Amino acid sequence: MLSEKKDKELYELYLQQKNNKWLGLLLERYTLILLGVCMKYLRNEEDAKDAVQTVFEKAINEIEKQKIENFGGWLYKISVNECLMRLRKNKQLFTELTEKLENIDTDLNISESKDKEEDLVFIEKNLTQLAKEQKDCLERFYLFNQSYSKISELTGFSTNEVKSHIQNGKRRLRLIYIKQKQND
Repeated sequence: MLSEKKDKELYELYLQQKNNKWLGLLLERYTLILLGVCMKYLRNEEDAKDAVQTVFEKAINEIEKQKIENFGGWLYKISVNECLMRLRKNKQLFTELTEKLENIDTDLNISESKDKEEDLVFIEKNLTQLAKEQKDCLERFYLFNQSYSKISELTGFSTNEVKSHIQNGKRRLRLIYIKQKQND
């Protein structure tokens, strides 16, 4: 059955046969996930739908140009980049998001650089390395301006657990940053 085929199998079939049916099945699997990712960044359903369409177009154009090991991760990366690009185009939204992330920047002592876009990319990229609870709490607190009590209400964590997840997430991001700077 086609729905039971793994992403890698469908990807290999597409590359071998150049049959768009396989690529269509792959992309269809990720439609709702990508819509959710784009909604998180763009906060507008129509903009998110447009972004998903653009992501699919980019995926179709780029799929044969590189070896893809993790199809879902590859699509996620394209989606995040597309959303960030759209946010950059809309200076007001980008400035607002950057200002919110400056709080994380200051708390983490991440950067003395003036390039907030670089910091934004660093934070977005490395949030995925945090425990789910830490990532959720940090995003809700810094990106969506939710209070500890609102986060507690939405996640089921106690207020103290929310504070702890935020603190531990910031500490983890700081350590990741330091480690990456040492390796550069």
